[in-house]
Amino acid sequence: MRTLTRLLLSLMFVLLFTASTVAQEALWKELNSKAIMLQKRGEYSEGAKVAEEALKVAEKTFGSDHAYVAISLNTLAWLYEDQGKYEEAEPLYERSLAIREKALGPNHPDVATALENLADCYRKLGKTNEAEELEVRAKKIRSKQ
Repeated sequence: MRTLTRLLLSLMFVLLFTASTVAQEALWKELNSKAIMLQKRGEYSEGAKVAEEALKVAEKTFGSDHAYVAISLNTLAWLYEDQGKYEEAEPLYERSLAIREKALGPNHPDVATALENLADCYRKLGKTNEAEELEVRAKKIRSKQ
């Protein structure tokens, strides 16, 4: 009987955790979509606040190396760039790239996109050599597709 009780309690815990994760995923998707919508409307500061919240939800729910974290970092970096905050965008793009390389491998198309985003930011910061290196890497990845 004790084994059955333990099994049922374990099953309930798993179900509650799964329901919570599903709810958090829905919240993340809603926040990320809202941040992108605000960006499209030119409301960059408000969009950045929403993107920061989406990033917190993604990190708390899925862990620091999850794809949703990489997406959130990228969205927030875009919004910072739109505001001319290139120094704040740079580490976000770098972290997003690192997550994608680790999860997907160095030759994945999403890695090429992350390289291009970071290269664009580097150019705006005057880091031309670094930007060119990333662009070459991205082109090599794209040529293999």
